[in-house]
Amino acid sequence: MLRRPGALLSPDQPVIAPVNHSTAATLFDKEVVSSRASRGLEQFFAYHRGQVGLSILDFAGASQENVNFITNLGHRLYSEDFVRTLDDIFGDDDPGEQANQGRIDQFLRQTLNFEPEQFDGVLVWDVLQYLTPALLAPTLERLSTIVRPHGYLLAYFHSDEKARHVPFYSFRIKDQQNLLLAQRGTRKPAQIFNNRSLEKLFQKFESVKFFLTREQLREVIVRR
Repeated sequence: MLRRPGALLSPDQPVIAPVNHSTAATLFDKEVVSSRASRGLEQFFAYHRGQVGLSILDFAGASQENVNFITNLGHRLYSEDFVRTLDDIFGDDDPGEQANQGRIDQFLRQTLNFEPEQFDGVLVWDVLQYLTPALLAPTLERLSTIVRPHGYLLAYFHSDEKARHVPFYSFRIKDQQNLLLAQRGTRKPAQIFNNRSLEKLFQKFESVKFFLTREQLREVIVRR
């Protein structure tokens, strides 16, 4: 039985096993996995240090590593497999499909159908670079609605502006300062962003902070 999108995850409510956890773990093990320090991840959790009972939204889909880490900090975790829903609704071949208003509305209902100011933080990871402008604008608008004032987003963007395809990762939290990145293949970005375009993208938010890292990933902390 698959987990309902948007369901609350906790160690007392094992949701990974019902999603065929043994198969998922095997697939993860077969991927190219690397461990890397993440200043963005460190900053994201530093902003929440000393607090408990926060609500965090994770766009990476359900993973036992992320469930354990977030809930062991005393927070509530909600999970959405953002890219999987993106492909289910729009397909992965024709970016023009992302301009279809009916599908945009369906996508927002399935991924971001939450109450206003429900979340204190969102682990966005690298998904925004796969959205065309027509889909990205309403997605950011919805994100700004469901995140509380002074809440934080953590997002990743590939920094090679000439890249036609970029590595596509699964993000798993190893600890407060380190991530496990499992490369799931490559994917064509709908847009490539530099610092200036990212500042413009998040201009309605209070602040944007950048960390340029190895693997040509730009880490971005955005404050609502």
